[in-house]
Amino acid sequence: MDNLPEIYEQVRQDFDARTAARDRALAQCRELTRHAAHAIRAIHRDEVDLANEHLAGARELVNSLQAGLAAYPDLFHAGYTQDAIKEFVEASNTCALIQNKALLTPAELGVESATYMNGLAEVVGELRRRCLDILRHGYSEEAERLLSCMDEIYAVLVTLDYPDAITNGLRRQTDLIRGIIERTRADLTTSLGEQKIHLALRDFQEKLANSAHADDSGL
Repeated sequence: MDNLPEIYEQVRQDFDARTAARDRALAQCRELTRHAAHAIRAIHRDEVDLANEHLAGARELVNSLQAGLAAYPDLFHAGYTQDAIKEFVEASNTCALIQNKALLTPAELGVESATYMNGLAEVVGELRRRCLDILRHGYSEEAERLLSCMDEIYAVLVTLDYPDAITNGLRRQTDLIRGIIERTRADLTTSLGEQKIHLALRDFQEKLANSAHADDSGL
């Protein structure tokens, strides 16, 4: 038992270091989540420069988390850390797709596969939000493009039939996405129908006006 004090001191130092690393990571995760949320809000407002600024800040925090937790992989793979990085993936690819750019890959974002796919799954909700914003002003082919992006994401996700322990609950996300896409498709169909009715009424009114003008000219 003579070496117990020495063991205690080693353990205490390890716990102190882990606690400090965890506290730093929690603060960084909160800031990372804020940057991601602000980037998404900015891109929905078409504030591209501001969105890119927040994405750059988020990327720095992801790099900092990876470096700061390199010695503590258990902390890096903890739920709060990966959830924050997932928000970064969501924001990055939401901004890319809204701007009609290519998706950023896991390698480009520097994230792991499960975190990436869960983040990509959440992009679908943001694309629906964008579609609804567009449809408020009437049917648009841009909304159709975004719906197509949603369909393609779902088509990939639904094929990833792996245990939740591997995908971090991706199957549940995929099930939710199906409903989001079907509601969005229904909204687009309704909007297109309303536009066709509006155009038909406008054409009818123009024909009536032209007919009345012709009758007046005949008199």
